Amino acid sequence: MVTVRMHNADTAVAQLPTRVDYDNASVIGAQCQDLVRQGCSTLVLDASQVEHLDSSGVSMIITLWRLLDDRTGTLRIAALSAHYHHVWRILGLDSLLPVCRTVRAALPASVGMVAEGATDQRSP
Repeated sequence: MVTVRMHNADTAVAQLPTRVDYDNASVIGAQCQDLVRQGCSTLVLDASQVEHLDSSGVSMIITLWRLLDDRTGTLRIAALSAHYHHVWRILGLDSLLPVCRTVRAALPASVGMVAEGATDQRSP
């Protein structure tokens, strides 16, 4: 479901699938929560491939934000399509979770490795 594009120290980039909805949101959330439990304190959700995002997907993202916030971590969303970025703003979520234009822009400055250069890993 989630492809981990980069996992470097305490930062991970998780590529979301084309559909994030009722059928898979709980599995995607569980995979991302596993990354947090393994020590990831900055999680970047790469939404560049997302074509469909329903309320279950939005709820899963908010749950991840709460989990990371409770651990003084950071959740970042990158490369959300213009349509879903607009929806994000309408829902008022941009004040809670701003959307970065690219994965590179979402990465902390301290991360020297760019997601595109990392080895892909498929999360279990």
